[in-house]
Amino acid sequence: MNSSFSGTKKAIIWDWNGTLLNDTGICVKCMNSLLEKRGLPLLDREKYREIFTFPVKDYYEKAGFDFTGEEFEKPALEFIELYYDRLPDANLFPETMTVLNELANRGYYQTILSAMEHDSLVMSLQDKGVLGFFDLVNGINDHYAHSKLEVGTELLKKMNFRKEEIILLGDSLHDMEVANKLNLDFILIANGHQSKQRLRNKTSHVVDGLTDILKLLDDCC
Repeated sequence: MNSSFSGTKKAIIWDWNGTLLNDTGICVKCMNSLLEKRGLPLLDREKYREIFTFPVKDYYEKAGFDFTGEEFEKPALEFIELYYDRLPDANLFPETMTVLNELANRGYYQTILSAMEHDSLVMSLQDKGVLGFFDLVNGINDHYAHSKLEVGTELLKKMNFRKEEIILLGDSLHDMEVANKLNLDFILIANGHQSKQRLRNKTSHVVDGLTDILKLLDDCC
């Protein structure tokens, strides 16, 4: 990809789910449990990555839910319960520890910005053995994954860096939207919750995997 990033990057805002944590598979299984219960067609990984979006209520509707018959909160809470039951089955991407270690060795300030509920996010980071890499951790205040923009705004207030010194790394178009609204440079990694083609349809700032980040930061920053 061609990059035209401004300034020398000193700080990284990481997304968690689908970027460092490979939880796409368990998300498909959890959603299929909800769909099967309602007699709706099931998803495969490819279909999931084509329809997953934020706010997640829109994704549920794309999956076939009819919220004239039930409130969104009901399946959303069912999903959360199933998700946390299966979360131990989700592993870090194989390159995660290597990349986090290398960026720490290079002196980058690293933070997490996630649509995961904050306390659950901290527990997940701790359980996966990576909490110590991050100077700040910010999740949302409920389980409904509406948007990370407000949380991201608060995160920037806590970071003692100019915006041109920060880069946001995520796996979804929502990460791009948040970065654009916060006026931050970004890179999307196409191994998570949305397909590479969906990402490339909206931006050229897309790489295939985590290790590509290291070379890109070498080249541009």
